[in-house]
Amino acid sequence: MRAGRREWLGLAVLALPTLLLALDMSVLHLAVPHLAADLRPSSTELLWIIDIYGFLIAGFLVTMGTVGDRIGRRKLLMIGGAAFGVASIAAAFATSPQMLIAARAGLGIAGATLMPSTLALISNMFQDAKQRGTAIAVWMSCFMGGMVIGPVVGGVLLENFHWGTVFLMAVPVMVLLLVSAPKLLPEYKDADAGKLDLASVALSLGAILPVIYGLKEIAKDGLGLTNVVVLVAGLLVGTVFVRRQRTLAAPMLDLSLFKVRKFSAALSIMLVGATTMGGLFLLLSQYLQMVAGLTAAEAGLWLVPQAFAVVIGSLVAPKLAQRYRPEFVLGFGTLVAAGGILLFTQAEGPGGLFAVVIGLSVAGFGMGPQGVLCTEMVVGSVPPQKAGAASAMSETSAEFGIAMGIAVFGSIGTAVYRGEVPAGTPDSLAGALDAAAQLPGPAAESLISVARDAFTSGLHTVAGIGATIVVVFAVVGMVALRKKTEKPEDLVNA
Repeated sequence: MRAGRREWLGLAVLALPTLLLALDMSVLHLAVPHLAADLRPSSTELLWIIDIYGFLIAGFLVTMGTVGDRIGRRKLLMIGGAAFGVASIAAAFATSPQMLIAARAGLGIAGATLMPSTLALISNMFQDAKQRGTAIAVWMSCFMGGMVIGPVVGGVLLENFHWGTVFLMAVPVMVLLLVSAPKLLPEYKDADAGKLDLASVALSLGAILPVIYGLKEIAKDGLGLTNVVVLVAGLLVGTVFVRRQRTLAAPMLDLSLFKVRKFSAALSIMLVGATTMGGLFLLLSQYLQMVAGLTAAEAGLWLVPQAFAVVIGSLVAPKLAQRYRPEFVLGFGTLVAAGGILLFTQAEGPGGLFAVVIGLSVAGFGMGPQGVLCTEMVVGSVPPQKAGAASAMSETSAEFGIAMGIAVFGSIGTAVYRGEVPAGTPDSLAGALDAAAQLPGPAAESLISVARDAFTSGLHTVAGIGATIVVVFAVVGMVALRKKTEKPEDLVNA
């Protein structure tokens, strides 16, 4: 069944919330100085303003994916869109840090309904594999496009208007979504999904939120007792969640999906890719500002080529996959990405800016096919009625990967840094730069030089490890995906 004019117009509607979520993620950091001056949050409140959105999106993705399978994906999309618009207005007119935190929490929960709903609807509307690949490429390109234009739009708004306008951008987009969705988007749901198990919802949140929180805190503060306890507690709750799913007649997460080799292999590749790039991006963002000496705005502009490279790679991938086997396109792109990652090892001091920018662009181009083809494999390898759960797992895999990469690679980079600086030197590059500001000229220059060289060595080490991991999984992924896979129809009554 090939999609027609209505489905392609519907894709344009589905691109709206995707673009919006990317904008919302990329403009907040620009708005932080403005809202901080207005609302005067404490350091803890400011961290929650920034982080709670991502935490709750990650925590509710699995829940919302299965809710969409039960009540209808279009219905959930419209409910989430309306809630996102209301929460955006509340955030824009927040008069206290607590009110803004609550509004950001609402945005996170509502945002968790949008991504799996849009991806599941795409998989339902585009039954032809070639068309579905193109549609997913467009969907993902809209997300990356939002990341590119977000800082530009946000900068213009913040320069001329109140900081709340960065949240008000969502309102007209959601109004347009609510008006056009009933006309252009069909409704899909799993008639045999059964009732939603509230205990499973609680267990999924009790597993995902502590694990992601623990990983981020370990990346920031190290292996402290509290952080490890939180992480282990989340893993234990996750074990209980999995066991409960095995006993339910209508589980919230159908574990039989993981028996599909293509589904499991694609999720694993996405997890590894997100882990590697998430960890490297943390170090590269610090490199651009604290080693290359760029301002936050300048660093953002230098990241634009990478975003465009991802868009190009995403759009080219489906066309190549029609001519060559998808696993070969995926593997070749991953090897290209590994080559870009290796370029980071050539970055030396402030003069390494161009090696970093070129490496990011090459890596982004190579990772573009991974995002599109793995996503298409995940949603295309399961029955249509289970597309919501599959879409949620795709998004959750990326969230876990980024958090894990920040924790693991951030810790490796920090360990190398601490091993190379003299005793008594602050244990982070940011701390060293702050300490240097209190020293006379020659001593300050010496401390800055030593700290920057140590940080760059950490970046080189992480880049070498990341490139190796990417190459290994490129080969493993191609082998795994070439094997015979189960047909989606085999899981309809699983």
